[in-house]
Amino acid sequence: MTGERAWPGVSYVMPVLNEARYLAAAVETVMAQDYPGERELVLALGPSSDGTDAVAERLAAEDPRIRLVPNPGMDIPIGLNLAIAASRHDVVMRVDAHTQIPTEYTRIAVRALEESGAANVGGLMLATGETPLQRAVARGYRSRIGLGGGSYHVGGEAGPTESAYLGVFRRDALEAVGGYDETLRRGEDWELNYRLRQAGHLVWFDPALQVTYWPRETWAKLARQFHSTGVWRGELVRRIGASNGVRFFVPPALVVAVALSVLVGLATAIVALVAAVPAWLAVVATLLGLAPLAYLLLLALAVVTTPGSLGDRLRFAGVIAVMHLAWGTGFLQGVVRGAGTNRDTSRSEGGPTR
Repeated sequence: MTGERAWPGVSYVMPVLNEARYLAAAVETVMAQDYPGERELVLALGPSSDGTDAVAERLAAEDPRIRLVPNPGMDIPIGLNLAIAASRHDVVMRVDAHTQIPTEYTRIAVRALEESGAANVGGLMLATGETPLQRAVARGYRSRIGLGGGSYHVGGEAGPTESAYLGVFRRDALEAVGGYDETLRRGEDWELNYRLRQAGHLVWFDPALQVTYWPRETWAKLARQFHSTGVWRGELVRRIGASNGVRFFVPPALVVAVALSVLVGLATAIVALVAAVPAWLAVVATLLGLAPLAYLLLLALAVVTTPGSLGDRLRFAGVIAVMHLAWGTGFLQGVVRGAGTNRDTSRSEGGPTR
């Protein structure tokens, strides 16, 4: 793309729920983009209880490029589709109220979209934090031990990818596959990119696109978030099976191994009280016991190799364990029973304190 060419118009779409504390800052980074083409921002307002709507109405009154659409439910895919339907430009860019994008983000994204020929382009989620726990959670996001090494978490070379963080879409491709699946409450981005790839489109990762992301800041919120995410990944496995990557099955395998280890260990102890333990049972108990032992050694390795104080290291190990076990437990629930009406309530009282 050259400087003489007309830059395409860009429609930013943002689902919003209980973001009063920092919606204005997120919107400011969007509207301050150094981009020469036309721009608009459509906010899909869920049923907030913290005064978010008043903040959104003030922002829209101050800038005619900002428009509001109601999203009576709190489901993100529905809000995104409503915002997309209300928007008008050829490039659709998803942005979130708990992220901040640098001023050159749109220019880089549109150039990557055109040069790669992709239907969707995404970049790197730069998780960060202010409190010690939030920083530990951010480190978990960026660690290969934590979330399995996806390119949009840990980085890598520009190129094709299975999914893209947030997403900068060609409207025609987005509309051709039907937009976001409104029956999903989590994992909607991965599933949309799956359908784009199935339709023959390219999904592209560009590490030059970097978005600041503020993760959950309490243990309870972290556990609720990852449990819900695991539930909906299990639901996706029910729907599309083996198309999910192998890494998604590691946390549930850990949960199963730990549960079996505990059960067989208890059975072995009970048998030992009344009779000699059969050799086969002792072997099974020993083998199953290796799984949680190996995981504890992995956490210990994380403690030893992570920079920072002992407190920082222990928090990081704890974050990794919560991520894996909450996600794995949720995954098993989703596979066995489906997601049903499961919701991520970790932001229901507002986003992280910044």
